[in-house]
Amino acid sequence: MAFESFFQAQSFLLWATFIIALLMGAVVNKTNFCTMGAVSDAVNMGDTGRMRAWFLAIAVAMVGVAVLEFMGLVNPGQSFPPYRGNQLLWAENILGGLMFGIGMTLASGCGNKTLIRIGGGNLKSIVVLLIIGVIAFYMVNPFPGSDQTLMSVLFYDWIRPLSISLETPQDLGSVILGEEAAGGRMAIGLVLGLLLLLFAFKSADFRRSFDNVLGGLIVGLAVLAAWYVSANVAVDLDGEVHSLSGYVQEWDFLADSAEGKPADSRPLSTQSFTFINPMGQTLGYAATGFKSTLLTFGIMALFGVIAGSLLWALISRSFRIEWFVNFKDFATHVIGAILMGFGGVLAMGCTIGQGITGTSTLAIGSFLALGAIMLGSALTMKVQYYKLVYEDEASFSKALLTGLVDLKLLPERLRKLEAV
Repeated sequence: MAFESFFQAQSFLLWATFIIALLMGAVVNKTNFCTMGAVSDAVNMGDTGRMRAWFLAIAVAMVGVAVLEFMGLVNPGQSFPPYRGNQLLWAENILGGLMFGIGMTLASGCGNKTLIRIGGGNLKSIVVLLIIGVIAFYMVNPFPGSDQTLMSVLFYDWIRPLSISLETPQDLGSVILGEEAAGGRMAIGLVLGLLLLLFAFKSADFRRSFDNVLGGLIVGLAVLAAWYVSANVAVDLDGEVHSLSGYVQEWDFLADSAEGKPADSRPLSTQSFTFINPMGQTLGYAATGFKSTLLTFGIMALFGVIAGSLLWALISRSFRIEWFVNFKDFATHVIGAILMGFGGVLAMGCTIGQGITGTSTLAIGSFLALGAIMLGSALTMKVQYYKLVYEDEASFSKALLTGLVDLKLLPERLRKLEAV
């Protein structure tokens, strides 16, 4: 997909991203594909249908990336964000994942679900989006008149030294097989992907659920499609082919003028869907008066998901305006949004960004973040449940310990509340 000019190539990438995201948004709304809902169903009802749909999406993306990378059609090693970076940010992945998992439970959904709910008429999710956007923006951008970010002020000095510098990229193929990483990624990706597929389709109830199968399949294919498109859009200058990010890096030598030069080359790198950092990008884009040089893949993905969800809501006549029930509902969503903003940037992604896009690259940090997100969400649901059932008798510590026992993370003798 080579174009004669940078602006033609960039336009194709942005609109292709929008269309893929629009389709994903419509299908996610239609099928109620929801990662927080998947955890909730499994923890509270023992229903694994939506969890299997989530794992189906991971499997489709993982197998697809393994094949495309082996064929030389995608290079996740040069992605934005750098999932396979040599620096394993394990503490950030775990802490951020826990924060995000807690936050998405309090705020009624992950980043993607927030966009889906906005498209369906939920005004509460607009508040959540704005709060996440402000935090995500200032986690990576300095405050006005300063060189300090939220990341540098609150986290960097104590958490970054905990990272581990690896001699290889952090994907499983490189870590396990070293020089044979290429073949290893292919083999590991296929094996893990097929195991996830077997787990998903082992359930007869799941196989009979059209919506769960459709939701998992389309989300996985959307992530894969975005990987492919972003990796293969290029500029052909008289037979000399440049990637979009490479073209921006050499702009002064290749372009006729500085007009239209993107503010940063990294958001034009190979990538797929993630939604927390793009919320910050969208805030910056709006704050500058929608300056075209700040328009990115992530912003178009955000708009596309909202538009797709809105489209399905109108078609199905399910569009409903919803607002906070009371102040407690408002405060809970605000706290959840704050945690999602900090956690999503720290963990370098959300349930889609790390849980599907990141894991499709086999990055260790992505698996850590995914596990932490699921744990944070499940524990929050357990605490909420025991607090609801036992009311004054259930202190936070008792509910937390009992929740950890329920999740088999502590021995039964430490249970503080009777299981219900």
